[in-house]
Amino acid sequence: MTFASLKLNKNLTRAVSELGFEKPSPIQAQAIPAVLEGKDVMAAAQTGTGKTAAFMLPLLQRLEDGKKPGNNQVRALILTPTRELADQINQNTEQYTKYTNHTHCVVYGGVSINPQMRRLTKGQDVLVATPGRLLDLFSKNAVSFKQLEVVVLDEADRMLDMGFIHDIRKILALLPAKRQSLLFSATFADKVKQLARTFVREPVEITISPKVTTATSVEQWIHPVDKKKKSALLAHLIKKENWFQLLVFVRTKHGANRLANSLSKKGIESLAIHGNKSQAARMKALAALKAGKIQVLVATDIAARGIDIEELPVVVNYDLPHVAEDYVHRIGRTGRAQAKGVAFSLVCADEFKELCAIERWIKKLLPRELVEGFVPTHKVPLSKLDTRPLQPKKPKKPRKPKANYEPRAKKGGNMSPRRANKPRAKPKTRS
Repeated sequence: MTFASLKLNKNLTRAVSELGFEKPSPIQAQAIPAVLEGKDVMAAAQTGTGKTAAFMLPLLQRLEDGKKPGNNQVRALILTPTRELADQINQNTEQYTKYTNHTHCVVYGGVSINPQMRRLTKGQDVLVATPGRLLDLFSKNAVSFKQLEVVVLDEADRMLDMGFIHDIRKILALLPAKRQSLLFSATFADKVKQLARTFVREPVEITISPKVTTATSVEQWIHPVDKKKKSALLAHLIKKENWFQLLVFVRTKHGANRLANSLSKKGIESLAIHGNKSQAARMKALAALKAGKIQVLVATDIAARGIDIEELPVVVNYDLPHVAEDYVHRIGRTGRAQAKGVAFSLVCADEFKELCAIERWIKKLLPRELVEGFVPTHKVPLSKLDTRPLQPKKPKKPRKPKANYEPRAKKGGNMSPRRANKPRAKPKTRS
């Protein structure tokens, strides 16, 4: 099967061919024909499977027919959860439109809004946006959806995890009812299905990977170590293995800054990337890693699905994530496009609960390796694989007020209703 056999035109197939892609991936093979037919699509596939091309290529072909966008109008809207992912999709769109006349731009927060408003003045065929900045632009009358034909919700599960549900609902209320809607997600979790009911109509459902699993091209190991020695162990491994282009995940922004500074002091050029960094600083740090100017990029989970580094060899979990599914997205930064990758996790005794949750999620025990000179004093217990099926979390029921509950009266205020209804006792008279 080729991209041409999927009925993509010569301009798009030529651009794809020059990028080195010969055959469509499974998600592309199933999604592209459905999108070309104008159907709504609800697709689940893990990261690194070619989802962007699966919706962008047929979308661009459908936009070739029809009127050009008017002032401040957009014909296709792609919503993404993070700035990095938005920038990545826009870069891919630049590559796919090499031989077409499509216009496109990207908007997100953390940078000046004025240049983005100027680009939208002339109208755009494709707009890639994060929800918050899009609403800001709409409130300033910088963008209009009267000509909108297609809307794509990318990384829907991540979008919900990051608390964008209210912004998404606001945006959907602004869009025309007659449109093509495409939803792409790593999983079909219950919350995603619930959102889909209000987003897509009679969709073609595509599932490439029914549950999030780790890529088979990623070799995984854990190194048990005491918490206080993690930084020293990481520096030791980097120098011993001569690692370059290393992506290290931590839990907190403060931890990212602290680890990057610690490694830099040891002669290992490192930078941190997280939500408190400006977009310019984040892009500069990512570019520095790609160009080989730094060895290590220390990141929080906000970058787990937004960073795309070709042939990234190693990913390290300096801290295990609280959510087991995030482990899969973290290590999915390596071993992409059929390349081989390695993922190491530095695990202390306090993280045993998170380790068990991850092993239950990926359905296998992770092999362990002790590093000489860093054998932990506080041993990480041996884990047993929990084979029970994962159950979706039930929503908490709201607490009901007690039947006889009545608020107490404030000092100096009126009496409570209970006391007010009681007849006052007659004053005793002396005989």
